[in-house]
Amino acid sequence: MNLRWSLKELYPSFDSKRFKGDLKRLDQKISQINQLSEEGLDNTDNSVLQAEEYITLLTEIYTLFELLFNFAQLTLSVDAKNQQALKVIESLEEKEVLLTKPSVKFQKWIAALDGLEEVIVSSKLLTEHSFFLQELAKESKYLLSEEQEVLIAKMSSTASKAWEKLYDLLTSTLLVKIELDGVEKQLPLPVIRNMAYEDEQALRRKAYQAELNSYKQIEDSIAAALNGIKGEVLTISEQRGYQSPLEKTLLDSRMETETLEVMFKAIKEYLPLFNNYYRKKAELLGYQAGLPFYELFAPIGEAKMRFTYDQARKFIVGNFRSFSDDLAAYADNAFAKHWIDAEPRSGKRGGAFCSNIHPISESRILANFTGSLSDVLTLAHELGHGYHGSCLVDESIINSDYPMPLAETASIFCETIIQQATLEKASQEEKLTILESSISDAGQVIVDIYSRYLFESEVFERRKNSSLAVEELKEMMIDAQKKAYGRGLDHDCLHPYMWLCKPHYYSAGLNYYNFPYAFGLLFAKGIYAQYLEKGQGFIEEYNSLLAVSGKESVVNVAKTIGINVNSIDFWRDSLDIIKQDIEEFLKL
Repeated sequence: MNLRWSLKELYPSFDSKRFKGDLKRLDQKISQINQLSEEGLDNTDNSVLQAEEYITLLTEIYTLFELLFNFAQLTLSVDAKNQQALKVIESLEEKEVLLTKPSVKFQKWIAALDGLEEVIVSSKLLTEHSFFLQELAKESKYLLSEEQEVLIAKMSSTASKAWEKLYDLLTSTLLVKIELDGVEKQLPLPVIRNMAYEDEQALRRKAYQAELNSYKQIEDSIAAALNGIKGEVLTISEQRGYQSPLEKTLLDSRMETETLEVMFKAIKEYLPLFNNYYRKKAELLGYQAGLPFYELFAPIGEAKMRFTYDQARKFIVGNFRSFSDDLAAYADNAFAKHWIDAEPRSGKRGGAFCSNIHPISESRILANFTGSLSDVLTLAHELGHGYHGSCLVDESIINSDYPMPLAETASIFCETIIQQATLEKASQEEKLTILESSISDAGQVIVDIYSRYLFESEVFERRKNSSLAVEELKEMMIDAQKKAYGRGLDHDCLHPYMWLCKPHYYSAGLNYYNFPYAFGLLFAKGIYAQYLEKGQGFIEEYNSLLAVSGKESVVNVAKTIGINVNSIDFWRDSLDIIKQDIEEFLKL
């Protein structure tokens, strides 16, 4: 079976007529929007027509960018040394800089309009993009001058974006030395990290030690990348008037500070429960001082939960069908049409992601599939992202851009479908394995994410004063893990390099890409509880929620199905669902 994706639906190649034609059209549209900003936004005489023209041009530009950038980025994600893809990405980033001036000018023009709401309601096109326009006006106070914004955009391509590319290159091409069956091998990092799910304890420990040893080759370069990116973020946030990078992230996430605070308050209340789970797992595996980090994903139980890729497809599609035919059809289509690149190999980035490509109403999913139950859940997770995108195909491309906290809603909802369906059908031995795996994954999204949030907060605080050395970063990560995991983990066997192997720290535009996962898990659990209560009649509500996710705040999206995310009781109720699983596991 073909485990690599097809990108020909985007473009046949970088040298194809279609690719080159779209590049040329992009240049033309960028020129037009710059001309509009210079000549058409110096007054408000025809504000409705002016705004409509800008939105139309922006839609065309976004469409071309999404096609071109996805083709290059997806190519690079499975071939880290592809020079043609790198050059195209750099070229597109330079073109993106050319949008800075018209974007700033239009945002300031919108903010200065008298009677913005009247302008919006007088046009069908503007009404469709009402949320987008009002958000522009609200956040215009953080804009610097046009010249300063252009300078920042230009410099980022040789600063934070260059550091990000270095990170991707070093981690994608890192080969880890490990001795297996008496033979020394060099294996890609994702293969080594996936060994954490293996049945054999000695292999899990050996892979963990090999992983940590391998990081010494690149730790100084990665630390420099982290310092460069976070330093840039701090400088620009201060210049624009944000109180902190966290404030900017919350605004970009369309999320209120109160929501984050009540969510973390509830999470901290439940950390002791997770610690009890880790202690119990440690006991089952023969440890007395808590669970070693390399045993976090160790399988529990006698069931051999291994899947071929074809079995994983049938397993996922069949269980998705228990929720809805639309979800099952989407997933089956993704497998059948080769939207998934599942094969681990050298030069391919680790982890997993989904890119929803709005202009062609398709998705592309990267995974590193080795056959574990966790790999199956990862596929279900990413297919959930893809289904979210499919629910937005009737929206404009501008209204298809949903914020980070809502980005995890459909993905974790799909994981929950798989977990619950397998638990219901499992034998007693299988139930223990599946239940433990589910709790383990929840622990990653609740406990480990909390440690990453603590770590990133501390990085920003200390980076204000100086660059951070490798040893300092390792100490900070260990400290964050101790605070989050408590005595659940063996404090003499933690993971000091979690800042190095998680790519979410290395994007200047995506700071604090940790708490959205916790939000997504608990929000999805709450939504799933509503589905269980309402049955098939809830499916339409669920699809509608996903469809409005790109044009509403987090609070208002949740309100569409009667959820108050500023109530701590909602988060406690969601955590209680996981609590029930932990209590059942402790009994088993």
